[in-house]
Amino acid sequence: MTRDHDSRADGLTVAIIPARGGSKGVPRKNLRRVGGVPLIERAVRSAAAASAIDLVVVTTDDDEIAELSEASGARVIRRPAELSGDAASSESALLHAMDELEANGDTVGTVVFMQATSPFIAGQRIDEAVAHITHDRFDSVFSAHETYGFLWRRAEDDHAEAINHAADHRPRRQDREPHYLETGAFYAFSAGGFRAARHRFFGRIGIVEVPEQTAMEIDDEQQLAVASAVATLLDRPSAIDVVAVVTDFDGVHTDDTVLIDSDGHEHVRVSREDGMGVSRLRRAGIPMLILSTETNTVVGARGRKLQVPVLQAIDDKAQALAEWAAEQGIALSDIAYLGNDVNDLGAMRAVGWPIAVADAHPLVRAQARVVLTRGGGDGAVRELIERVLSADRRR
Repeated sequence: MTRDHDSRADGLTVAIIPARGGSKGVPRKNLRRVGGVPLIERAVRSAAAASAIDLVVVTTDDDEIAELSEASGARVIRRPAELSGDAASSESALLHAMDELEANGDTVGTVVFMQATSPFIAGQRIDEAVAHITHDRFDSVFSAHETYGFLWRRAEDDHAEAINHAADHRPRRQDREPHYLETGAFYAFSAGGFRAARHRFFGRIGIVEVPEQTAMEIDDEQQLAVASAVATLLDRPSAIDVVAVVTDFDGVHTDDTVLIDSDGHEHVRVSREDGMGVSRLRRAGIPMLILSTETNTVVGARGRKLQVPVLQAIDDKAQALAEWAAEQGIALSDIAYLGNDVNDLGAMRAVGWPIAVADAHPLVRAQARVVLTRGGGDGAVRELIERVLSADRRR
């Protein structure tokens, strides 16, 4: 990658993401999922999406975070215990990571300090931040959003005091000067200046504006829930790059309800739209399997209609899935599994692409890498297949 930068920023532009295993507000916070993707993986993806970033580094004290970060494409630097406690500053973790990189022969010119607790970091904003540093406009910059809010604080006597305005004067919005609220999502600075200052803010400080709707930092369970809801609006539907599709039946191909006639025969409702999708998947040569806990003639009949193999009466879906994948010569990481209820969790944990229908059980939605917009029996299978075929066309 060729970049136009001045001499003081010579060296790599490195995104460093500190991610401790411990967290008080949200246990195992950096591994919690937003939009079906762990926070640490979202941060690595955001950094990798920025064209100005040469290297993505995660500094952590946690084995699981390290493994996931490496799988997502980051280089992992192990953080020592003395820099991993609640009292350790982010700056100390950054300096340690920079020292480790330099010791490895990597010259660091510009640092982008990113926080995994901000799930909606856009790559183009990171590029903007880096450009401010490498083109010598500022020494350090931070992400912030514009606000016209009236801020107050509680005084020692518990009375309210105005901070950024006069309490006896209430100007119109268009007559007010905007202020900027730091989001905590990312900071960028020259490596040399940071080493000298040992703090993220120094010299000429600039602002990189981000949209307020993306300016979210997760510190508690309520904020995590809000971020998960916002992700359904902000995350663009992505292609699902797999070589096989496996689904549950009840609650996926059906709406999870059953009609029983006077003779005790069960009847379910399925989607013709799903059937067309399965036909397209079959023509594309992508293997599919239906994996069901139940033993029911309806499941077998639907499988025959779709020309899809069916495994029924499966108590351990993860084991059955692993055996089928081995027979097909397909890596579990290359499989999408679509489920809706807790008996799908084992199989979902085993594959590279755990997918949930829109009306899935909350635990299933939390485990999913992708939560679809359609419910079971209402086109969810077709939605998944279209996203799989979209990736297949780009191969």
